[in-house]
Amino acid sequence: MTEISMAQALNAALRDAVKDDDRVLIFGEDVGPLGGVFRVTDGITADFGEERCFDTPLAESGIVGFAVGMAMGGFRPVVEMQFDAFAYPAFEQITSHVAKLRNRTRGALSLPMVIRIPYAGGIGGVEHHCDSSEAYYTHTPGLRVVTPGTPQDAYDLLRDSIDSPDPVIFLEPKCRYWSKETVSFTRDGAAMDRAVVRREGKDVTLIAYGPMVATAMETAEAAKAEGWDVEVVDLRSLSPFDDETVTASVRRTGRAVVVHEAAGFGGYGAEVVARVTEQCFHQLHAPVLRVTGLDIPYPPPKLERHQLPDVDRILDTVARLQWNDEPAVAGA
Repeated sequence: MTEISMAQALNAALRDAVKDDDRVLIFGEDVGPLGGVFRVTDGITADFGEERCFDTPLAESGIVGFAVGMAMGGFRPVVEMQFDAFAYPAFEQITSHVAKLRNRTRGALSLPMVIRIPYAGGIGGVEHHCDSSEAYYTHTPGLRVVTPGTPQDAYDLLRDSIDSPDPVIFLEPKCRYWSKETVSFTRDGAAMDRAVVRREGKDVTLIAYGPMVATAMETAEAAKAEGWDVEVVDLRSLSPFDDETVTASVRRTGRAVVVHEAAGFGGYGAEVVARVTEQCFHQLHAPVLRVTGLDIPYPPPKLERHQLPDVDRILDTVARLQWNDEPAVAGA
């Protein structure tokens, strides 16, 4: 077990996958000798050769289209889109072919491929570099969508994604690349389609994922001063959704707040709120609320702090959960 950053954990996962399986190939813009913009692929080309990790032209649609062909041919490609909004030129390939080929061929062909996308804000980037685009992918049947909130999950989820027989959109929270923790490489964590309870509590459930997991944990600590015992659930897998873990938590606490960076209108949190409300209605003491990014294009770096959910905004939302009211149903 070693203390490493999330970027280093991702690098270790890629290295171990390349070493363990000759079918794994890594390619994308600047992932070769440079090691990627965030150095996630640092040293892999030098250690394993250009036939296993190589650069491509600046053509995202071509990168994904090439990966489709490679996956159809028996390889397990892992491609990088460099930045979230850079993936949009490849969106037609992803939604029309990556997500649909298994169904189109009645299961005769599968696409075991991973599309790595550094996403979300918190790094002082400009537009096209800080999008939270998860809802586009989760709304597309045929794709698995996962996002780690910790270095340990970065390693485990990426290894599981590469081993998956299904195409996986792997969303990497850029602002957490430098966060560190002690990481085990034994791969004995939760399954890739399961949420986990990061912190137990009895008063309210904070539901978060990706970059907002650490923020939710900070909020839970700060909430002690207000007398609230906060539970934190890290979704990890956005699609498929782990109803069992999430609803079990909300039934225990009776209150819930969903936190994400993406814009609120039509955002991923709306689906979470709907599922929780439908399945936990009789146990809820208050409506399920959201804390999200603003419904605006991503702002310039100097204004970024106003866009991102923070501890104060989350605590203000928790305070609105009708703490003085009786439960919605007697005896709930």
